[in-house]
Amino acid sequence: MDATLVLGKQGRLVIPSEVRSALGLAPGDQLHLRLVGRSVVLERPQDATAELRGLASRVPQDRSLVEELLAERRVAAAAGE
Repeated sequence: MDATLVLGKQGRLVIPSEVRSALGLAPGDQLHLRLVGRSVVLERPQDATAELRGLASRVPQDRSLVEELLAERRVAAAAGE
């Protein structure tokens, strides 16, 4: 689905009703905005969370990212950084 939005005088955008319906958006819902290069991405917080969980699910269960970070910090501290 494509839509063209017009930026209002106060910097406001109106999301067309068919897009809001397709995404299940209602008045008062929050959206997360992020820049990807020169593009703007709007997403519901729960969709952003699901994406992050998907990324984390690819980390093997026997790998501890916390332990890796602590090890890196210990090396940096020992080097006087």
